[in-house]
Amino acid sequence: MPKYSERDICTKFITPAVVAAGWDLQKQIREEVTFTAGRIIVKGKIHARKKSKRADYILYHKSNLPIAIIEAKDDTHSVGSGMQQALEYAEMLDIPFVFSSNGKAFLEHDRTGTATQVEREIPLNQFPSPDELWERYKSWKGISEEQEKIITQDYYSDGSGKTPRYYQRIAVNRAVEAIAKGQDRVLLVLATGTGKTMIAFQLIWRLWKSRTKKRILFLADRNILVDQTMSNDFKHFGDKMTKITNRKVDKSYEIYLALYQGVTGGEDWKNIYKEFSPDFFDLIIVDECHRGSAKEDSAWREVLEYFSSATQVGLTATPKETKDVSNIHYFGEPLYTYSLKQGINDGFLAPYRVIRYTLDKDVDGWRPEEGQTDKYGQVIEDRIYNIKDFDRKLVLEDRTVQVAKKVTEYLKKTDRYQKTIIFCTKIEHAERMRQAMVNENADMVEKNAKYIMRITGDNDEGKAELDNFIHPASTYPVIAVTSKLMTTGVDAQTCKLIVLDANINSMTEFKQIIGRGTRVNEEHGKYSFTIMDFRNVTNLFADPSFDGDPVQIYEPDPNDPPVPPDVDEGDEDDEGNDGMPPGIPGGGEGGSGGTDGPGGGGGDNRTYYVNNVKVKVINERVQYINEEGKLITESLKDYTKKRVQKGFSSLDDFLQKWNQAERKDAIIEELLDQGILLDELQAEVGRDFDPFDLICHVAFDKKPLTRRERALNVKKRDYFTKYGDKAKAVLEALLEKYADEGIEHIESMEVLKLQPFDQFGSLVEIVRLFGGKPQYLAAVKELEQQIYTSA
Repeated sequence: MPKYSERDICTKFITPAVVAAGWDLQKQIREEVTFTAGRIIVKGKIHARKKSKRADYILYHKSNLPIAIIEAKDDTHSVGSGMQQALEYAEMLDIPFVFSSNGKAFLEHDRTGTATQVEREIPLNQFPSPDELWERYKSWKGISEEQEKIITQDYYSDGSGKTPRYYQRIAVNRAVEAIAKGQDRVLLVLATGTGKTMIAFQLIWRLWKSRTKKRILFLADRNILVDQTMSNDFKHFGDKMTKITNRKVDKSYEIYLALYQGVTGGEDWKNIYKEFSPDFFDLIIVDECHRGSAKEDSAWREVLEYFSSATQVGLTATPKETKDVSNIHYFGEPLYTYSLKQGINDGFLAPYRVIRYTLDKDVDGWRPEEGQTDKYGQVIEDRIYNIKDFDRKLVLEDRTVQVAKKVTEYLKKTDRYQKTIIFCTKIEHAERMRQAMVNENADMVEKNAKYIMRITGDNDEGKAELDNFIHPASTYPVIAVTSKLMTTGVDAQTCKLIVLDANINSMTEFKQIIGRGTRVNEEHGKYSFTIMDFRNVTNLFADPSFDGDPVQIYEPDPNDPPVPPDVDEGDEDDEGNDGMPPGIPGGGEGGSGGTDGPGGGGGDNRTYYVNNVKVKVINERVQYINEEGKLITESLKDYTKKRVQKGFSSLDDFLQKWNQAERKDAIIEELLDQGILLDELQAEVGRDFDPFDLICHVAFDKKPLTRRERALNVKKRDYFTKYGDKAKAVLEALLEKYADEGIEHIESMEVLKLQPFDQFGSLVEIVRLFGGKPQYLAAVKELEQQIYTSA
């Protein structure tokens, strides 16, 4: 046993040593700093979080500039035993000076690459002062006195104590430092849903307050985003801020916002931006910069070149790199990247599952008979039509119906009020899909005609409902059918279902679409989302340039349920949680191909409509994603066996650790941490087996017993007789609880507050039946031993 606990070491030794070195306890020292939210683990409609990452100490030059981290251990550990963990945290947090301590000394690790000795042990009374570490930091970074004034400019604070997330701070700090040193093109890459507009605001605020940049232009790709940005993140600029419109240009402001699609809209916009002199702006922030700035002949690239003397910062989740378009060529290599995978691992972004459907005609293709005509009398060109042609060159109307049926089946099994986006190939396809969804959901449409809306660039009624769709407090619309309009710039915080029925070959577009669902909204119960794929689009997960793999891929057979085995059925009457803001969204559809109508237009634009060909779902296989975000290509049983045998050397080793564990739930958590997919394994092997039997069976080839069989074995032993009648009844109820729900549900005393235990009295009264809490806990432990004793 340690003489001093880890907390004792912090209180009695580390904190006094750091304070004695001159660090301000109130302003420069923070203890037990939690910097991630903990990865979200989804089990049906229930969710839990893994442990968040927490640093014992972070030391700051100023509130926005952390420069040192300390990891503490109790006095049974060596002075450097916390170093590896501290280095992991320091790399994540972009902190150069790393310390580990057990209260007897400090081990310092210098990550700058400038020290003659990377690691050195120093006495408690020689911890570096704030000035010493700051001077070492400046020397490493090559920061001049003038640059220091810019770099140390404070973040905006509203007094609430709320600070940027760690990755937001890193992005802003790196950009401010680069700009202070004269870099005039900056690229920041952060996954959708990670708060890029907050990053833009803090970046502008610090450069504006330090007077490094005095007139600033923020360009966004959606009218709604400009308006939301002004009223939310940017509101603190107050009367110093204005929105550029094509009606007036007022040069008396300091912060300008504009919709950059307008820049490509013809001579009017060119006349507007040219009313500003080329050197009017000294900072331009380009949101969603993948949408045009990188292409040399694009009209709004012309605008950036007109203001070429300004520092230009590009923000995107998906930098575009093709032979014609390159963000990196224009802005340079990203200063910082925060990926979708990292966001999911940190718990700031929602994990997701994938349900893949394969339709027979998509696999086999379809060829018309000689002289066959479509529903409008057009003779169909004789060739084989495949998935690339469907809903562009050729429409199989039953295909649309089958997609609508499968989507509706899923909604009925889960929640018919979950926000859903269906992506189609073009506007005309979106309209047909809307009609098919209306027919499948006639009962919901009867309640409210806006239950399903087509939201496309050509439809004012649909576009007017975009605000309501994305607002968390607005119930309607529930289902948005679109083609291109909602692929980017739509902050759909409560979207839980994304349906892909469009051919998407662009990784940029794919990532943007996935980003429509990645936001977490705890207030409205949004912790994960589902992707339904009808076009094999999710094959892009296997592309090395994709970095946020799904937690599960489910490919049901025709007779399988539409919901993966680990998703619970929801309540169809749940009205959802979604409300209604003002404003009309802007932006165009782009590439919609909406002019193709019935009868086609002749030549290459002709579209055939076939209404007498049946389409059906054919069976495929189930695939899962492991903890490292890699697709499991072997069988789930083989994968589990390998994982378990890495953690437990033998069956005896597993049995020993299981039997010695104070709480079986701790072993279950350990299994989950090792990447073992217990829920999925239960679905494949048998839901009536608890984790103990699953592991013994799959990893060590032992015959499993169901929970009910184990409970019956306990009853046969009649071991309850040594307890009084009421205590015996409590234990029998606990055993029944185990048989129904599993071992995790009887280990917490909170279970005594639930039915049927309330019939025995309050929690305190039940515990008294056993003579007190220690005796009750001992009885539960003995019950567990009886459960896992071999028959």
